[in-house]
Amino acid sequence: MTETGEVAQASRAATRRLPVVVVAGRPNVGKSTLVNRVAGRQVAIVQETPGVTRDRLELECEWAGREFLLIDTGGVVERGDSLEAKVSEQSLRAVDGADVVLFVLDATTGVTGEDSDMANRLRKVAPKVLVVANKVDSERREADAWELSGLGLGSPAMVSALHGRGMGDLLDDVVARLPAASEPSAAPPVAEPEVKATAVAIVGRPNVGKSTLFNRLVGEDRSVVHDLPGTTRDAIDTLIETEAGTLRLVDTAGMRRRARAGDAPEYYSLVRSLRALDRADVALLVLDATEGVTHQDQRLAERVDASGSPIVVLLNKWDLLETDRRFEVNEEVADKLGFLGYAPVIRISARTGLGVHRLIPVVSDAISAYHRRIPTARLNEALRAAQSAHPAPGARILYAVQGAIDPPTVTLFATRRLPPTYMRYLERFLRERFELGPTPIDLRVRIRPGR
Repeated sequence: MTETGEVAQASRAATRRLPVVVVAGRPNVGKSTLVNRVAGRQVAIVQETPGVTRDRLELECEWAGREFLLIDTGGVVERGDSLEAKVSEQSLRAVDGADVVLFVLDATTGVTGEDSDMANRLRKVAPKVLVVANKVDSERREADAWELSGLGLGSPAMVSALHGRGMGDLLDDVVARLPAASEPSAAPPVAEPEVKATAVAIVGRPNVGKSTLFNRLVGEDRSVVHDLPGTTRDAIDTLIETEAGTLRLVDTAGMRRRARAGDAPEYYSLVRSLRALDRADVALLVLDATEGVTHQDQRLAERVDASGSPIVVLLNKWDLLETDRRFEVNEEVADKLGFLGYAPVIRISARTGLGVHRLIPVVSDAISAYHRRIPTARLNEALRAAQSAHPAPGARILYAVQGAIDPPTVTLFATRRLPPTYMRYLERFLRERFELGPTPIDLRVRIRPGR
């Protein structure tokens, strides 16, 4: 499986009705380690801390020629706080739609009260439950693992997800339990057209409402939403069909400054978020309007700007502001985010839906501008007009060509190096002339002495 689009693959897999295998259990029994072992690489965050996995992570996997959709869920906690209750609800919802449930337990600790509560929950779907005794690193541990059979859900499969021990036998059992594959049609197979999806990353610092916006756009509760900063740990992708075409929404973890990302889960979440941002075609930068533009927002905006993707600034929680405060926030955006002057600013409330309907048309314009190719004749005509209105100080642009798109990249052939202020003037001129809107423009200068 490739690095990009792993969860988008899962969405396509769902449309092909791949059988679903859900990994469930209480926190910190090794569910994510098992998922990484099946996937063949580290796709789920693993840490010796309970509750690291919070959102569902879906992956398309294959064993012995059978494909299936593997879902890593957060730990189920019967008597947790409100956040843990939401994570548990997500996990149990995934179990209800599964073909096979891998009920993972820690053989080194035996059966806990939470394990028993989970087992009671799973009895209604007992035929599709496979008990997995994890952390059975040697034969000496196998005796401890047999205690898990007392849950009444069958004999446990003994594995060590960390070392790979017993994983082959476990996957053989999983494949044997999958529903029979549909009979091939007598007609020759017709290749499904590859879905061309535009990646839209939702980025911002923690607790600004990214997951709430993600859920509103998707139309279902896919990400856990809670008023605790840092709820989202993994980048979650979902395909949606819009008037702007197929979009792949990526709900990223909140980005803190590196100095604040002290523990390992936050560090890996930051790396995942930055990787998702670099892969994105469009970035939605979400700010909390009730707090204004913070220093952390400025630093993050600089990082988003450096990614080269079109940017749309979203002032979330706008409905909570008084009229005077709205004026102040608008001034802050113009002042502190002046380097994003090309980016449109939309005032929304992800919670109520205020202004969210304006987002997709703006994203559509951004995508169009990002792929825009300007004819060479029109480009040079525009540059002659720009120089006629304001000549370059001590230099002259001879001609220009657009060498690339995504974003539009223009090489200027000039007699001397052009000062930064003049480059910004040219960027604004070309943006207005060709309606390039929220996409960045990459202007490069090559020195060619005039005749």
